[in-house]
Amino acid sequence: MAAQAQQETALGPVHGSVPEKSVKDDSVREREIGVEQQHLDRVYRRLEEKIHEAEFLMNDAAQRGQVGTPGALAERDAQVFRAGIHLNRLNNEFEDFLFGRIDLLPGKDGKKGPDGAYTAVEPAEGAVRADETGQYASIAETLHIGRIGVLDADYAPLVIDWRAPAAAPFYRSTPVDPGRVVRRRVIRSKGRRVLGVEDDLMRPELKATLDGEALPVIGDGALMAALGQARSHTMRDIVASIQAEQDLVIRAPAASVTYVEGGPGTGKTAVALHRAAYLLYQDRRRYAGGILIVSPTPLLVAYTEGVLPSLGEEGQVAIRAIGSLVDDAEATLYDSPAVARAKGSYRMLKVLRKAARGALEAQGGSRQGSQRSGSRRGDRGSGRSSAGSGSSGEQLAFGADTPEAPAGPPVRLRVVAFGRRLELEAAELDRVKENALSGTAPVNLLRPRARKLLLDALWAHSGAGTRHADPELAAELRSSFDEDVASEDSFIAFLDAWWPELTPRGVLEAMADERRLGRWARRILNPGEVRRVARSLKRDGFSVHDVAMLDELQAILGTPARPRKRRDLDPLDQLTGLEELMPVREETQRERAERLAQERTEYAHVILDEAQDITPMQWRMVGRRGRHATWTVVGDPAQSSWSDPDEAAQARDEALGSRPRRRFTLTVNYRNPAEIAELAAKVLALAMPGSESPSAVRSTGVAPRFAVVGDSLAQTVRAEAAHLLERVDGTVGVVVAMNRREEAARWLAGLGDRVVALGSLEAKGLEYDATVVVSPAEIADESPAGLRVLYVALTRATQQLTIVSGERDEPDGNGVPDLLRD
Repeated sequence: MAAQAQQETALGPVHGSVPEKSVKDDSVREREIGVEQQHLDRVYRRLEEKIHEAEFLMNDAAQRGQVGTPGALAERDAQVFRAGIHLNRLNNEFEDFLFGRIDLLPGKDGKKGPDGAYTAVEPAEGAVRADETGQYASIAETLHIGRIGVLDADYAPLVIDWRAPAAAPFYRSTPVDPGRVVRRRVIRSKGRRVLGVEDDLMRPELKATLDGEALPVIGDGALMAALGQARSHTMRDIVASIQAEQDLVIRAPAASVTYVEGGPGTGKTAVALHRAAYLLYQDRRRYAGGILIVSPTPLLVAYTEGVLPSLGEEGQVAIRAIGSLVDDAEATLYDSPAVARAKGSYRMLKVLRKAARGALEAQGGSRQGSQRSGSRRGDRGSGRSSAGSGSSGEQLAFGADTPEAPAGPPVRLRVVAFGRRLELEAAELDRVKENALSGTAPVNLLRPRARKLLLDALWAHSGAGTRHADPELAAELRSSFDEDVASEDSFIAFLDAWWPELTPRGVLEAMADERRLGRWARRILNPGEVRRVARSLKRDGFSVHDVAMLDELQAILGTPARPRKRRDLDPLDQLTGLEELMPVREETQRERAERLAQERTEYAHVILDEAQDITPMQWRMVGRRGRHATWTVVGDPAQSSWSDPDEAAQARDEALGSRPRRRFTLTVNYRNPAEIAELAAKVLALAMPGSESPSAVRSTGVAPRFAVVGDSLAQTVRAEAAHLLERVDGTVGVVVAMNRREEAARWLAGLGDRVVALGSLEAKGLEYDATVVVSPAEIADESPAGLRVLYVALTRATQQLTIVSGERDEPDGNGVPDLLRD
C-alpha cells in the first residue's frame, strides 16, 4: 500500500481530478530533474573540453612525424596511439553515461582517493543527531556515478567511474547496512536530456537536509523501475541497478578462480560482463593479455556484445560462442543427444589420438598420388659428389620408387648411394613409422624424428659406417650422406607421401569413414555410436562438439614451424625509420594490437558463462586458452544440459588445475515475476529434487496461461504469439524442441521482428518480455537432461508466459500439462 500511495503521489491518480498533493509532488519531480539536468550540462561542457584536448594531442603528435628521425617517429606513434584511444573513448561514452547519484553523510576521516572522493565507508561520529522528535543529519558529499570518470578543471570529481572504489556504496548500500549513503538515485537520460529520476532511501528513519532543505525522495525505487522496462533483442547493461550481492562478485579480487552460481534471473551473465569491465579498470596492465568471455550460443553473443562498449571497455575483451573458438570453424549444426554424448565425453579423446596416427595412412594415399607423379626422377648416381667425403671419391645417387600403387602410403623407398642400391621395404618402413610414433611429441612434430630414422635405416643398409676406423672421418661421411640424401626432391617427395602433414579437418574427414572409425574406436565406442558419429561427420559444416574435436586434434597433431618471411627493406631505411614516410602504409601500432588480439589463443582472464553445459572435450578446449589465466566460472547446475555432470566436473578440475577457488551464490531472481517462478519450481523439483529456486522480488498478478493445440500446432502457436505481442511492448520468444526450430520460424512468418523462434538449447541466458513454451513433454524427452532444459525454457519471461500443450503433454481440462500439475 505504501508503494502504491507513493506512486500515486508521484504520478497522479488514474481517474478523477488531480489532487493538490499530486500537483505538488509533480513539481518536486520536475525540480529534481532540473537539478540533474544542470549537472549533466556541466559534465557535457567538460567532456567537450576534454575532446578538444585529445584532438590537439592527436594533431601535435602527427606533426612530430615530419622530423624524420627514428626517435621522433616512435614518440609520434606512441602519442597518437594513446591520444587516439582517449579520443575514441570520450566519443563512445558521449551518450547516456551519467546514471546515478549518492548523497552521503560525513566520513570518519578526511582522506580523498585518486578520483577526488572521500574514502571513508562509515559515517563520522556525530554525523547523525537525535532529539525527542527523531534523528537528523546533513548531507556532506554528493557523488554522481557514470560510465567513465570526469574531473573538472580543478580536479574535483564531476562523475565517478562506476568501477572506482568511491562508487561501490552506490551498489552495496542497503537499508540494513547503509554506510554513509542516505539516498541513492538512478538518473534516466537520453543524449543530453534527463528524462527522470528514481530514488531509494537507505536511511528512511533519518530526516536529512541538503543545503539546508529537506532531502526529497522521488519514485517507487530504481530497481523496480528497471525491472519493468520492456526488453529488446540485445541485452542492456545493469550498471545503474546492480544489487549488493552482484556487486560483491563484480568487484571480487581476480586471483585464482571465482565460482559464481545462481538460478535463472539472478543476473549471472550481466555480472560476468560487468566483471570484465571492472577487472580492466582495476589492473589494465595485468589484463593487457586480453579477457575472453565464452558464451554457450551465438544468440547469446549477439544478445550481449553491446554491453561492454556501453561500460567503457572495448578491444581487450573477446566474446566468443563455444562453437567459435577455433578459427575458420564456425558451428552451425546441432548433434543429436546420442551423438553429442559420444563426441563430448572423455572417450573421444582416446579415439582422436588413435585417429591422428591412423590418418597417416588414410591421408598418405591421397597425397601420395600427386606428390609421387611429380618426383619420378630415376637414379641420380653420377651427377653429384658427396660433400665432405674427402679423398674417397665416393658418389651418391638415389630416387624414390615411383610406380603406380594402390591408395595408401608408399611401400618402398629406394636410393642409390656409394654405388649400391639401398631399399627399405614395406615391413621395415612400418617398423620405422612405429618407432617414430612412439615419441610423445605431436604427430606433425614427429616428422623430423621419422626423417632421421629413415636415414639411419638407409645408412645401416649402406654398410659405410664400417669403412673408416677414424671416428671423425666416419662422422663426416655420415653427415654428408644425410645432407645429400635428405635434400633431394625425390626423397622429400617420398617423405611427404609417407609422413604427410596432417590437418584437424583431414583427420575428421578420415573419421567419417565408418570402417576406419570402427578400427580406431574399438573398445571405446559401441557400434551404434561409431555409426552415428561417422554419419554426423559427413555433413557439410560443424557442430559445437566438432569444433572441440578440431581443437583437440590441433593439439594432438601440432603445427610444424614455418620459416619466417623476411621483409625486403633497404638497410638505410631500417636505420633511419624513413620507410614510415613512404607512400606504402605500414601497419600502425593500433592495427597491430587489434591484429594480435584477433590472433590471440591464450588470455589473461577467462570468463566462462553457463559453465554447467560445458562438456569434457569443451573444457579441454577452453582450458588451453586460459592455461596461465585467472578465471571466473559462472553457472547453475540446475540448468545443465550435459548428461554426465561428474565427468564434466573432472574435466573442469583438470582445466583449472590447482588454483584456489572462491565461491559466490546469487539468490535473488530479478527476471521472473513470482507467478512464473512458482511454475518453473515444479519442474526444478522433478529435475533436481531438493534444489531451491532463487527468490523472485516482484509479482505482476498475471498467472501463466495454458493453451491446448486446436486444429493445428502451427495455428495455435502463431495465435498465442500474436496474443502476447498485443499485451507486451517488448519481445516475445517462442521456445520449441530443437528439431522444430526451422518449422517454428515458418509458423511465425509475418508477425514482425519482435517475435523470434528458438530451440530449447538456444534459449540459455536470453530473456524476453513474454514467452511461448511449446510442448513441455517434447522438450523434456529430447535428452537425459531434458527436464533441466525445460526448466530453462520456463524461466525466460520477464512478464508473461504461455504454455502450449499437445497430445504428448496429456493436458487436463484447464490445459495444464502433466509435467506442470501439482
